[in-house]
Amino acid sequence: MKKFTFAAASAVAIVASGAAFAEPQAEVLHWWTSGGEAKSVAVLQEEFAANGGTWTDMPVAGGGGDAAMTALRARVLSGNAPTAVQLKGPAIQEWYEEGVLADISAVAEAENWANLLPASIAAHMQCEGSWCAAPVNVHRVDWIWANADILEANGIEMPTTWDEFNAAAEKLQAAGITPLAHGGQAWQDATVFETVVLGVGGPEFFHKALVELDQDALTSDTMVAVFDQMRTMRGYVDDNFSGRDWNLATAMVMNGEAAFQIMGDWAKGEFMAAGKVPGEDFLCASTPGDGYLYNVDSFAMFDVDGDDKVAGQALLAELIMGPNFQEVFNLNKGSIPARTDVDLAAFDVCAHTSAEDMSGTSERGSLLPSYAHGMALRGAQSGAITDVVTAHFNSDMSSADAVQMLADAVANSM
Repeated sequence: MKKFTFAAASAVAIVASGAAFAEPQAEVLHWWTSGGEAKSVAVLQEEFAANGGTWTDMPVAGGGGDAAMTALRARVLSGNAPTAVQLKGPAIQEWYEEGVLADISAVAEAENWANLLPASIAAHMQCEGSWCAAPVNVHRVDWIWANADILEANGIEMPTTWDEFNAAAEKLQAAGITPLAHGGQAWQDATVFETVVLGVGGPEFFHKALVELDQDALTSDTMVAVFDQMRTMRGYVDDNFSGRDWNLATAMVMNGEAAFQIMGDWAKGEFMAAGKVPGEDFLCASTPGDGYLYNVDSFAMFDVDGDDKVAGQALLAELIMGPNFQEVFNLNKGSIPARTDVDLAAFDVCAHTSAEDMSGTSERGSLLPSYAHGMALRGAQSGAITDVVTAHFNSDMSSADAVQMLADAVANSM
């Protein structure tokens, strides 16, 4: 295990303040509470303690991080921000603009982060040129997971087009099997939706519609086709999906109660935590279409008082980007390391596919930030889209009406 060296100490003001000699303290707010996630964050807690730090855990379950953000805002407004907070994408910049983030550039520069991270991921971690967050991993969002036994018993291959998915689902339904495990929560609806946008419209259309928020794309026939596919998929979920947590949907696939789940590769962490073997017990493949939707977990450091807390931030930052944590954490979490020099020999076939596809899509220009997981848009815009997606998914709204509502909601959110 790598011991923390405070490599940045000679260059940082924290040395002068005495923080380097304080016992590192960290109160860490995150939403990693399911089995695979809890096992993953425990890796960081253990490494922090092994290097002399005291960790105070602040897990906030639910809502794909929505509940955690509500708790964070209350803490910041009361003048008592946590030491480190799980944040990502534009949310990092939003908190920076409120003037409440700490600068961890000294550690980042001493540890050479700029040369260890893909440029697109490094950009998310920087605030006007300074480093304000440390990346933990790269999650792929556009995955489809399957129960291997169910597919084999029904003569079904992993689908490579949405037509193939629909045909497989119809066959499964005829056999009395729930085709799609899904949790009726807004962020889960949005996850499925963005994979359909990518698969039906392609990478360029995805970028136009869900990154640029181009009105022509939002009101196009292609978007109508996207909502048509969403309506079809609504018919493939069971009647009890409303409010179901994502990991319970994963358990349905794991236990043979459903055939497929569309979810990011944190779902793989659940399979692995249960002792399931990829390629044998469960199958993984990208959802239909070209492209790669990424979701990068990271920790932002908030302005705090006290040398012990500042020391805790420096320790956390170095450990998060350390090769040991990057490997062990991502083996547990189901994702791949953010830093590009980590040996993937210990990783499974799904992780190797993810790494290869990330490299290939980066070269082709189809490596794209996930809107559903807070990488592409700010809160108001992503929330407006998700509200429409969920309203459509849970009603008999026509695709044409959904497209018009989508365009109006985006326009009103700007």
